[in-house]
Amino acid sequence: MSDTPSSLKTTLRADLTAAMKDKDPLRITTLRMLLAAIQTEEVAGKQARELTDEEVVKVLAREAKKRGEAAEVYTENGRGELAAKEHAEARVIDEYLPTPLTDAELADVADTAIAQVAEEIGERPGPRQMGQVMKAATAIAAGKADGKRLSAAVKSRL
Repeated sequence: MSDTPSSLKTTLRADLTAAMKDKDPLRITTLRMLLAAIQTEEVAGKQARELTDEEVVKVLAREAKKRGEAAEVYTENGRGELAAKEHAEARVIDEYLPTPLTDAELADVADTAIAQVAEEIGERPGPRQMGQVMKAATAIAAGKADGKRLSAAVKSRL
């Protein structure tokens, strides 16, 4: 990973300024929350640092996942208006995330990862090498697929 400051973070700040000028309360609160989450991540650990774009995407993906889970809970408890707000925030966050992989692309990632591990260990990996294959697949997918989908694709191929 490089230590270059995140251009994605710069984009978020610029979009926050634009949202303030447009008086768009949903975008303002969502972007502020994202920037706060990035800031928290930057100061977590032993010393403060700038996040790379890759790390910022991980923070955004985590925040989007939180919104989805909260919306589910609200829906189950009959709180439609709160669920709608969470969904709206998740849609704003999704604008900044890479496009998720299709199922076919996910299968290709799994096959490529299996081939890489097969080359490393000299034989076709089985379920016992799931961890090695997942590590390779996660690197190839680069944040474009969540762990659950990736794991299912790899498992079905092993």
